[in-house]
Amino acid sequence: MYDALFRLVLRRIPAETAHHLGFAVIRGLGAMPAVGARRGGTLGAHDPVLRTHALGIDFATPLGLAAGFDKDAHGVAALGRIGFGAVEIGTVTGRAQPGNPQPRLFRLTEDRALINRMGFNNEGAPAVAPRLAGLRGRPVSGTPVLGVNIGKSKVVPAEDAVADYRTSARLLGPYADYVVVNVSSPNTPGLRDLQQVGVLEPLLTAVRDELDALPGQARVPLLVKITVDLADDDIDAVADLAARIGLDGVVATNTTVSRDGLSTPAEQVEAMGAGGVSGRPLAERALQVLCRLRSRLSPEQVVVSVGGIEDAHEAYRRIRAGAALVQSYTGFVYGGLLWPSRLNRELAALVRADGHRSVNEAVGVGV
Repeated sequence: MYDALFRLVLRRIPAETAHHLGFAVIRGLGAMPAVGARRGGTLGAHDPVLRTHALGIDFATPLGLAAGFDKDAHGVAALGRIGFGAVEIGTVTGRAQPGNPQPRLFRLTEDRALINRMGFNNEGAPAVAPRLAGLRGRPVSGTPVLGVNIGKSKVVPAEDAVADYRTSARLLGPYADYVVVNVSSPNTPGLRDLQQVGVLEPLLTAVRDELDALPGQARVPLLVKITVDLADDDIDAVADLAARIGLDGVVATNTTVSRDGLSTPAEQVEAMGAGGVSGRPLAERALQVLCRLRSRLSPEQVVVSVGGIEDAHEAYRRIRAGAALVQSYTGFVYGGLLWPSRLNRELAALVRADGHRSVNEAVGVGV
């Protein structure tokens, strides 16, 4: 029934409308006691072989939901109950903003991909923080690890970006299991310029200082999210920076502005306009970026691989290449409500077939 709704109804209406309707269904089902009653309170996420330790945190499964799906933390518990071991909310900015004009989300069905130019539409850190506090104050069975992805407010000039990120870190950090600094969306003017190491280092150092200054707070892991479009030398520079300043890891990768290699007719793609492509077309380059980062980071530093993960085989390929954690968004959109639990079951089978007692043992074995 759930897959039929996703496959036969939601895909026949505009993509952003479908997202809101589908997310409403998830939140509604997640609130029902019968949903996830089997297998330890979730739909298949708690197979013991999938238990993962990364960033000093225990995850029920390495499969997480990438930022962009639950921007304002309205459905974290429900998403955990359908099988995600972590939910990365956001991107949240220091100030509320509506994002870009609609339409701004499009399907490339032939490519199992999406184009989005959402523009960091979100309620802003001051509004999201109390919601996160409520999650911490009233834990729900199956609540996943909570990542908080923060970005620059569009109205804030580049010279004030550090202060803007500091605001979000200060307000949201007390409730986050980990924080990700997003400098890689193509939909906020000038944002990708922050990936330049000379600009990125003081930004990450400032956010780290802000998190460390939180009163009575255990250390919050800090990661940076980079784009798939970075040149190899720039990837190396980010990895070296991460090592130099003791960053906990890198989320790789965000969407691409490239339109190369798509099966969707070029005139249809052009009509959709600007935006970042996500989904299957990113898979090979995302793997290359993962391998390049893994070769330069220390063993303690985590790579979270995202981009083109749509089944257990691809998730396992990333894990074997050195990703301690994996994330998906577009794969979930196309796969439907039961996709996370199905991927978890199939991933557990792959791990066991290789003779591993836990998925942690498989990290990097294919390098």
